[in-house]
Amino acid sequence: MRLAVDPRSGAVRLTLPPRASLRKGLAWAEEQAEWIRAQRARLPEMRPFEPGARIPLEDAEIQIVWPTTTGRTPLLDDDRLLCGGPREGLERRVERWLKREALRVLSEETAEYAARAGVTVSRVGVGDPRGRWGSCAASGAIRYSWRLILAPSLVRRATVAHEVAHRVHMNHSPAFHRLVEQLFEADPAPARAWLRKNGAALHWVGRS
Repeated sequence: MRLAVDPRSGAVRLTLPPRASLRKGLAWAEEQAEWIRAQRARLPEMRPFEPGARIPLEDAEIQIVWPTTTGRTPLLDDDRLLCGGPREGLERRVERWLKREALRVLSEETAEYAARAGVTVSRVGVGDPRGRWGSCAASGAIRYSWRLILAPSLVRRATVAHEVAHRVHMNHSPAFHRLVEQLFEADPAPARAWLRKNGAALHWVGRS
């Protein structure tokens, strides 16, 4: 039997061997309550979208400013995200703004790398997957985690280069990795290492 705590959500996962008793497994998991509490105490800190909060955006941090005399749609002013409208729904408005910004930036960078690689991309979309930062379908559609807009720009661009390279190589062969490095114009290994170390924390931005 095995217990694991997902660093992206805090969910506890119990894995049982074939034909094992679920009742005994749950009883064993309850005995591990102290271990579970210790693991959860090490999870990244929640960073809710609330007035005065500072959140990452590309290579900097911005502060959510509410109330303001601006409209309901958040407006970026230097390092301040001006958020007008009622307090109710502020979190949703900030998240929608971040998703739109992510789609805009990722679409531009995907087009840039696609032109460099000499390929076409049928569609770019964003979502909030837990297990991956990007995916490329055989149809030519590429989908990213919107949370990449919270990561440093080099990390985001390395991810875009990775997905665009899949339009040439739908595998992770040596030729694929050479193309990623060629498109990115740098070694993408540090970007991958950054995501392994810090990626889970991005899933706690906006959570309360």
